Amino acid sequence: MHKKAPAAVVGGADLQATQIDVPADISSAAFFLVAAAITPGSDLTLQHVGVNPTRIGIINLLRDMGANIESSNERLAGGEPVADLRVRYQPLKGIVISEAQIPLAIDEFPVLFVAAACAEGETLLRGAEELRVKESDRLDAMAQGLAKLGVTVEAFDDGIKITGGKMGGGAVDSFGDHRIAMAFTVAGLRSEAPIDIANCANVATSFPNFVELATEVGMRVSALKLTETS
Repeated sequence: MHKKAPAAVVGGADLQATQIDVPADISSAAFFLVAAAITPGSDLTLQHVGVNPTRIGIINLLRDMGANIESSNERLAGGEPVADLRVRYQPLKGIVISEAQIPLAIDEFPVLFVAAACAEGETLLRGAEELRVKESDRLDAMAQGLAKLGVTVEAFDDGIKITGGKMGGGAVDSFGDHRIAMAFTVAGLRSEAPIDIANCANVATSFPNFVELATEVGMRVSALKLTETS
Protein backbone atom coordinates (compact mmCIF):
# COMPACT_ATOMS: atom_id res chain seq x y z
CA MET A 1 0.00 0.00 0.00
CA HIS A 2 1.38 3.38 -0.97
CA LYS A 3 1.76 6.00 1.74
CA LYS A 4 0.47 9.47 0.99
CA ALA A 5 3.16 12.12 0.81
CA PRO A 6 2.89 14.69 3.62
CA ALA A 7 1.93 18.26 2.85
CA ALA A 8 3.48 21.23 4.59
CA VAL A 9 3.06 25.00 4.51
CA VAL A 10 5.78 27.34 5.71
CA GLY A 11 4.34 30.43 7.35
CA GLY A 12 5.84 33.61 8.66
CA ALA A 13 5.25 35.97 5.76
CA ASP A 14 3.82 39.40 6.47
CA LEU A 15 0.69 40.13 4.46
CA GLN A 16 0.30 43.63 3.13
CA ALA A 17 -2.87 45.42 2.11
CA THR A 18 -3.17 46.11 -1.60
CA GLN A 19 -5.69 46.78 -4.33
CA ILE A 20 -6.72 43.85 -6.52
CA ASP A 21 -8.63 44.28 -9.77
CA VAL A 22 -10.86 41.22 -10.22
CA PRO A 23 -12.20 40.80 -13.77
CA ALA A 24 -15.84 40.00 -14.40
CA ASP A 25 -16.41 36.22 -14.46
CA ILE A 26 -16.95 34.88 -17.96
CA SER A 27 -19.13 32.07 -16.57
CA SER A 28 -21.56 34.72 -15.33
CA ALA A 29 -21.15 36.84 -18.45
CA ALA A 30 -22.08 33.79 -20.57
CA PHE A 31 -25.78 34.15 -19.75
CA PHE A 32 -25.81 37.67 -21.12
CA LEU A 33 -23.65 36.77 -24.13
CA VAL A 34 -26.23 34.19 -25.12
CA ALA A 35 -29.17 36.45 -24.23
CA ALA A 36 -27.93 39.08 -26.68
CA ALA A 37 -26.92 36.52 -29.30
CA ILE A 38 -30.44 34.99 -29.51
CA THR A 39 -32.62 38.10 -29.19
CA PRO A 40 -33.48 39.99 -32.39
CA GLY A 41 -32.52 43.67 -32.23
CA SER A 42 -30.17 43.27 -29.28
CA ASP A 43 -26.91 45.22 -28.89
CA LEU A 44 -25.23 44.63 -25.54
CA THR A 45 -21.73 45.45 -24.27
CA LEU A 46 -20.24 43.60 -21.31
CA GLN A 47 -17.32 45.44 -19.75
CA HIS A 48 -14.15 44.19 -18.08
CA VAL A 49 -14.77 40.49 -18.75
CA GLY A 50 -12.00 38.01 -18.02
CA VAL A 51 -10.87 36.42 -21.29
CA ASN A 52 -8.17 34.02 -20.15
CA PRO A 53 -7.53 31.68 -23.13
CA THR A 54 -8.40 28.67 -20.95
CA ARG A 55 -11.91 30.05 -20.27
CA ILE A 56 -13.18 31.45 -23.57
CA GLY A 57 -14.83 28.36 -25.02
CA ILE A 58 -18.26 30.02 -24.82
CA ILE A 59 -17.02 32.88 -27.00
CA ASN A 60 -15.36 30.52 -29.47
CA LEU A 61 -18.44 28.32 -29.79
CA LEU A 62 -20.90 31.19 -30.13
CA ARG A 63 -18.72 32.65 -32.87
CA ASP A 64 -18.65 29.22 -34.57
CA MET A 65 -22.46 29.38 -34.50
CA GLY A 66 -22.36 32.77 -36.21
CA ALA A 67 -22.72 35.09 -33.24
CA ASN A 68 -21.59 38.67 -33.74
CA ILE A 69 -19.19 39.20 -30.82
CA GLU A 70 -16.61 41.98 -30.94
CA SER A 71 -13.75 42.27 -28.45
CA SER A 72 -12.24 45.67 -27.63
CA ASN A 73 -10.24 47.51 -24.99
CA GLU A 74 -8.11 44.44 -24.38
CA ARG A 75 -5.79 44.81 -21.40
CA LEU A 76 -4.46 43.13 -18.26
CA ALA A 77 -6.19 43.39 -14.87
CA GLY A 78 -4.62 41.70 -11.88
CA GLY A 79 -2.39 39.79 -14.26
CA GLU A 80 -5.38 38.45 -16.20
CA PRO A 81 -6.45 39.41 -19.74
CA VAL A 82 -9.74 41.28 -19.86
CA ALA A 83 -11.78 42.88 -22.62
CA ASP A 84 -15.09 44.56 -23.36
CA LEU A 85 -17.40 42.28 -25.34
CA ARG A 86 -20.07 43.72 -27.63
CA VAL A 87 -22.75 41.28 -28.79
CA ARG A 88 -25.28 42.11 -31.49
CA TYR A 89 -28.02 39.78 -32.67
CA GLN A 90 -27.32 37.67 -35.70
CA PRO A 91 -29.07 34.40 -36.62
CA LEU A 92 -27.23 31.36 -35.29
CA LYS A 93 -26.61 28.01 -36.94
CA GLY A 94 -26.11 24.58 -35.41
CA ILE A 95 -22.60 23.17 -35.16
CA VAL A 96 -20.68 20.04 -34.22
CA ILE A 97 -18.84 21.07 -31.06
CA SER A 98 -15.13 20.30 -31.14
CA GLU A 99 -13.95 18.20 -28.20
CA ALA A 100 -11.00 20.60 -27.90
CA GLN A 101 -13.44 23.32 -26.81
CA ILE A 102 -15.14 21.26 -24.10
CA PRO A 103 -12.68 22.03 -21.26
CA LEU A 104 -12.80 25.73 -22.21
CA ALA A 105 -16.60 25.89 -21.84
CA ILE A 106 -17.51 23.12 -19.41
CA ASP A 107 -19.50 25.37 -17.05
CA GLU A 108 -21.20 27.32 -19.81
CA PHE A 109 -22.86 24.45 -21.68
CA PRO A 110 -26.33 24.81 -20.11
CA VAL A 111 -26.80 28.27 -21.58
CA LEU A 112 -25.04 27.27 -24.80
CA PHE A 113 -27.71 24.57 -25.19
CA VAL A 114 -30.28 27.37 -25.11
CA ALA A 115 -28.42 29.06 -27.96
CA ALA A 116 -28.49 25.74 -29.82
CA ALA A 117 -32.25 25.53 -29.34
CA CYS A 118 -32.56 28.93 -31.04
CA ALA A 119 -30.17 28.11 -33.89
CA GLU A 120 -30.99 26.81 -37.34
CA GLY A 121 -30.17 23.13 -37.71
CA GLU A 122 -28.59 20.62 -35.34
CA THR A 123 -25.96 21.14 -32.66
CA LEU A 124 -24.09 18.01 -31.56
CA LEU A 125 -21.94 17.61 -28.45
CA ARG A 126 -20.06 14.38 -27.63
CA GLY A 127 -17.25 13.65 -25.20
CA ALA A 128 -18.72 15.71 -22.36
CA GLU A 129 -19.64 13.07 -19.78
CA GLU A 130 -18.27 15.40 -17.08
CA LEU A 131 -21.52 17.35 -17.39
CA ARG A 132 -23.29 14.47 -15.66
CA VAL A 133 -21.39 15.03 -12.40
CA LYS A 134 -21.76 18.78 -11.87
CA GLU A 135 -24.18 20.39 -9.38
CA SER A 136 -26.75 18.32 -11.24
CA ASP A 137 -26.67 15.94 -14.19
CA ARG A 138 -26.62 18.86 -16.59
CA LEU A 139 -27.08 16.78 -19.71
CA ASP A 140 -30.22 15.19 -18.31
CA ALA A 141 -31.53 18.40 -16.70
CA MET A 142 -31.20 20.40 -19.92
CA ALA A 143 -32.53 17.59 -22.10
CA GLN A 144 -35.60 17.21 -19.89
CA GLY A 145 -36.23 20.94 -19.71
CA LEU A 146 -35.77 21.65 -23.40
CA ALA A 147 -38.01 18.72 -24.31
CA LYS A 148 -40.75 20.13 -22.06
CA LEU A 149 -40.48 23.38 -24.02
CA GLY A 150 -41.02 21.52 -27.28
CA VAL A 151 -37.39 21.40 -28.45
CA THR A 152 -36.24 18.26 -30.23
CA VAL A 153 -33.47 16.75 -28.10
CA GLU A 154 -31.53 13.48 -28.07
CA ALA A 155 -29.34 12.74 -25.06
CA PHE A 156 -26.31 10.43 -25.03
CA ASP A 157 -24.14 9.12 -22.20
CA ASP A 158 -21.52 11.72 -23.11
CA GLY A 159 -23.43 14.44 -24.89
CA ILE A 160 -26.55 15.78 -26.52
CA LYS A 161 -28.03 16.64 -29.91
CA ILE A 162 -30.32 19.65 -30.12
CA THR A 163 -32.39 20.61 -33.14
CA GLY A 164 -33.13 24.30 -33.20
CA GLY A 165 -36.62 25.63 -33.81
CA LYS A 166 -39.55 27.16 -32.01
CA MET A 167 -39.54 27.00 -28.22
CA GLY A 168 -42.76 26.97 -26.26
CA GLY A 169 -43.40 27.69 -22.61
CA GLY A 170 -43.97 25.38 -19.70
CA ALA A 171 -42.66 24.23 -16.33
CA VAL A 172 -39.09 23.00 -15.98
CA ASP A 173 -36.99 21.88 -13.02
CA SER A 174 -33.52 23.25 -12.41
CA PHE A 175 -32.80 20.45 -9.90
CA GLY A 176 -31.26 23.03 -7.58
CA ASP A 177 -28.55 23.86 -10.13
CA HIS A 178 -27.98 27.60 -10.49
CA ARG A 179 -26.68 27.35 -14.06
CA ILE A 180 -29.70 25.35 -15.21
CA ALA A 181 -32.03 27.92 -13.62
CA MET A 182 -30.27 30.88 -15.24
CA ALA A 183 -30.08 29.11 -18.61
CA PHE A 184 -33.84 28.63 -18.70
CA THR A 185 -34.31 32.25 -17.64
CA VAL A 186 -32.41 33.24 -20.77
CA ALA A 187 -34.54 30.81 -22.80
CA GLY A 188 -37.56 32.90 -21.82
CA LEU A 189 -36.35 35.59 -24.21
CA ARG A 190 -37.28 33.36 -27.15
CA SER A 191 -40.03 31.14 -25.75
CA GLU A 192 -43.52 31.60 -27.11
CA ALA A 193 -45.01 31.47 -23.61
CA PRO A 194 -43.73 31.94 -20.04
CA ILE A 195 -41.32 29.43 -18.51
CA ASP A 196 -41.77 28.51 -14.84
CA ILE A 197 -38.49 27.32 -13.28
CA ALA A 198 -38.57 25.27 -10.06
CA ASN A 199 -35.85 24.87 -7.43
CA CYS A 200 -33.74 27.89 -8.33
CA ALA A 201 -32.96 29.34 -4.90
CA ASN A 202 -29.23 28.67 -5.41
CA VAL A 203 -29.07 31.47 -7.98
CA ALA A 204 -29.15 33.95 -5.10
CA THR A 205 -25.97 32.39 -3.71
CA SER A 206 -23.93 32.06 -6.89
CA PHE A 207 -25.06 35.23 -8.70
CA PRO A 208 -26.86 37.46 -6.17
CA ASN A 209 -27.78 40.24 -8.61
CA PHE A 210 -28.67 38.05 -11.59
CA VAL A 211 -32.38 38.93 -11.53
CA GLU A 212 -31.57 42.63 -11.22
CA LEU A 213 -29.17 42.55 -14.19
CA ALA A 214 -31.50 40.34 -16.21
CA THR A 215 -34.32 42.82 -15.68
CA GLU A 216 -32.02 45.70 -16.61
CA VAL A 217 -31.29 44.19 -20.04
CA GLY A 218 -34.93 43.44 -20.77
CA MET A 219 -35.74 40.00 -19.39
CA ARG A 220 -39.02 39.78 -17.50
CA VAL A 221 -38.30 37.75 -14.38
CA SER A 222 -40.45 37.41 -11.28
CA ALA A 223 -40.35 35.13 -8.23
CA LEU A 224 -43.43 33.00 -7.88
CA LYS A 225 -42.60 31.71 -4.40
CA LEU A 226 -40.40 32.76 -1.52
CA THR A 227 -39.24 29.18 -0.96
CA GLU A 228 -38.65 26.40 -3.44
CA THR A 229 -40.24 23.00 -3.21
CA SER A 230 -38.13 19.86 -3.40
